[in-house]
Amino acid sequence: MNFTRRTLLATAGAALATRPLGALAAGKLPRNVRLVIGSKSTGGDTYQNSAIVADALAKELDINIKVDAVGATQAFKALERDSRGTTMMIFHDQSYLGWLYGRTGYVDPFKTYAIGPTVAINPGNAYLVAKNSPYKTMGDVFKAAADGKRIRVAIQPGGVSEIGFSAMKNAAKVMHPGSEKNLVAVNTGSQSDKNQALWDDLADVINGSIQANEQFTQLDASDKKAMRFIWITARQKTLEQAPEKGMGKTTRDDLLKYASPETSVTLDGKKDFTFDKEFFFMFNKKMDPAIIETVNQGLAAVFKKGEIQKRQKAAFFIPNYLPTDQALAHLKDKADTYAKVIKDIRS
Repeated sequence: MNFTRRTLLATAGAALATRPLGALAAGKLPRNVRLVIGSKSTGGDTYQNSAIVADALAKELDINIKVDAVGATQAFKALERDSRGTTMMIFHDQSYLGWLYGRTGYVDPFKTYAIGPTVAINPGNAYLVAKNSPYKTMGDVFKAAADGKRIRVAIQPGGVSEIGFSAMKNAAKVMHPGSEKNLVAVNTGSQSDKNQALWDDLADVINGSIQANEQFTQLDASDKKAMRFIWITARQKTLEQAPEKGMGKTTRDDLLKYASPETSVTLDGKKDFTFDKEFFFMFNKKMDPAIIETVNQGLAAVFKKGEIQKRQKAAFFIPNYLPTDQALAHLKDKADTYAKVIKDIRS
């Protein structure tokens, strides 16, 4: 009897060990998970990326995950209220940039939340000018600023849109001290507001994106809405992973011309500034570490299978899974770099 019982227990244990991760997750994760995001738009990149990840992870862990576009302030509040694992969050670099820029409602995410895995990069952050602008390159912009000309740059202040502008001012200061004062922010709101500022001649340069603005780069220079890229902030190795066909009629090789090293915005006179807009998980600080590990393992399994990468690239995202420990170190290193840039241009 004892032998039989031991045999049954051993058999059951072996069966449990070989069960798929989804079956094991039931004891660690709630059946229904709310995934809040730092955007209110269901048509933007945060929602689109989160939906792809949530769908794949839910299938892998055999749970239900609902993406809830509540915006940054409400998402942070929801995350802080729930330590049970029923609420998780996906956001991007705005989570720490908002804090670095002192925006209301933002706190230090590295102290307040548990940072989880990274899942994707949107390589599209860009800066553009009118197609008939005298500024054809970033070199032209920096030279004009050094010559005393006032360059107006339309941004949405306090985050992803502003960090490239901060890098421009920093580069101008490094190359021609004092010229950074000639780079002036035109604070606007949405992408359409920034576009309109360019069309109304209220800005010389605007922050935009490959996805939102590529269509305007295809217009004839005689068209009032025609634009040209002058800088894409993504790292070269990030853009090299984009589909060869690129976006619209602009190929990957075309896009690489606007990124480092072909287009240089110096960080310190030795290396270039780059910025990848990276999406990652955040959890309540008091949440059971076993739940975070389950999510980590689930995502590892999802990315190992390879299907999610196809969906991400089809939507012009760059697959970018880093497990929790690596993600935390990587994101803190980015935050430290950008904190120094922001501090230097304010001093």
